[in-house]
Amino acid sequence: MNLTGKLLIAMPGMGDERFEHTVIFLCSHTEDGAMGLIVNKTAPDVQLGDLLRQLDITPDPVTRGQIPVRFGGPVETQRGFVLHTPDYEASLNSLHVSETFSMTATLDILEDIAIGQGPDQVLMMLGYAGWGAGQLEGEIGLNGWLTVEATAGLVFDTDDDQKWGAALQSIGVDPLGLSSEAGHA
Repeated sequence: MNLTGKLLIAMPGMGDERFEHTVIFLCSHTEDGAMGLIVNKTAPDVQLGDLLRQLDITPDPVTRGQIPVRFGGPVETQRGFVLHTPDYEASLNSLHVSETFSMTATLDILEDIAIGQGPDQVLMMLGYAGWGAGQLEGEIGLNGWLTVEATAGLVFDTDDDQKWGAALQSIGVDPLGLSSEAGHA
């Protein structure tokens, strides 16, 4: 089963506090492994304007400098990734994930965002979450993750602190009814 373009919802008690209450957008899922971006964990005290200035890019202070930067995952935390709507086609290096989402990890998208010519909707992340061959499937089998369809409304429009609960509710699960204990019949 290919989960590319889906959301992973961390289950309570999964055992890795880095992923507690996370929602991860899967950019790629193949037999060789998976790569995703946490969409609901804001990096403390980091704005896109801060990163742009470090790269000698002058942000438009009104429109783009104040975009929050998110913690995309524990792998390569100094590397930037932009999850965005597919309306941005200036980069030949964008990964077209689905009809609703693309991901770009090159400098040109940041330059375009800085001058207001980037995608309509963006989430900027530092780092990513990665799994080796079969690892994610094993974690799902151990009740570590639930999967759900990714929607632009949930990913781009829902407040970060509401995404985990909203993702669960999108599949009819009440977050208050979840237990950190796994059970088997």
